[in-house]
Amino acid sequence: MKRLALAVALLGVCATARAEVEVPPPAQQPDPDRGNFWRDMISPHKDEVDMLIVKARQAINTADMALYSDYDPTGLERLRFYREVYGMLKYARRLAPDNLDVLRLLGQCADEIGKTREAIEAFQAAIDVAGIENAGIDATGRLGIIYLRLGKLDEAVRYLRAAQVPVAAGQPITAQLVVHLSHALAARGQMTEAIDVLANNIPPSVQYYPNELTLVSFALAVQYDRDEQRGAAFETLDKMQNVLQGQLGAMVQNVLAGMRFAPAEDRHYYYGLLYEAEGHYTEARAEWALYAAAGELPYRKRALEHIDAIDALRRAPAADATVPRTLRFRRHPPPPPPPTP
Repeated sequence: MKRLALAVALLGVCATARAEVEVPPPAQQPDPDRGNFWRDMISPHKDEVDMLIVKARQAINTADMALYSDYDPTGLERLRFYREVYGMLKYARRLAPDNLDVLRLLGQCADEIGKTREAIEAFQAAIDVAGIENAGIDATGRLGIIYLRLGKLDEAVRYLRAAQVPVAAGQPITAQLVVHLSHALAARGQMTEAIDVLANNIPPSVQYYPNELTLVSFALAVQYDRDEQRGAAFETLDKMQNVLQGQLGAMVQNVLAGMRFAPAEDRHYYYGLLYEAEGHYTEARAEWALYAAAGELPYRKRALEHIDAIDALRRAPAADATVPRTLRFRRHPPPPPPPTP
């Protein structure tokens, strides 16, 4: 009996000591929206929709990374990502028909997988919900780009102007919208204004070219070249080369990889001028030829002039002074002196 009493006493002491040492778990914080009648009435699926938006953005960022790498050269994996996200966002829209983030992401995915009508409808719904001033550049800007691809220049200029914001580093869409607006104005015959749109987004003195400024500056050189202002095109590219040195080609190719041109044949014009500026005349001639062979495009005559100039350079490489300035971005070294007898 004494032993049993001693064991009971020891257990009591241990339990008391344990109770003194143990810290109770923190009290659970109440959900501020729990029991919110109006929140549940207006957005009954808010938590689920927010989770779908986060997952959609992560998937889109992963898909877009394929544009800047070599692991998906055909683009099929990227399209698979966008198709999966498109189905997920259609479900999210059924849960929240007026959610701006859902509408903008849904329009972007629909546009990427070729569902142009659905993309226009989603972007227009976002504009109807928030207004053209508050819908955001992801709605108004992308809608303007679609109209530019469709050849509806007035609608394209209207929405691209509404989306125009200063070009910001780390936001590729801001530079792409400026370039597309310039292309739309040029297609309407307003080349002077198209050049001004680009020039106004380039600071007078540039010490470093981020991706966005690289795209705008190179697009300015393209528009100068199309407008027969060859000296201005040369000067713009020369400034870029002085700052970027040997990185001009790599930087421009990197920003062009994420650019979806309207019309698509403009890609050949951009690459033709890039290769020409780098001194790769064989590749440049191929790009100019592809542009010229694509049909009656607005700047076909200018592309043919580039081809003629490259052919003239090949026939008479020593007569460098007769070649247009746009073919002399790389200074050719002087010929070696004749051997002494």
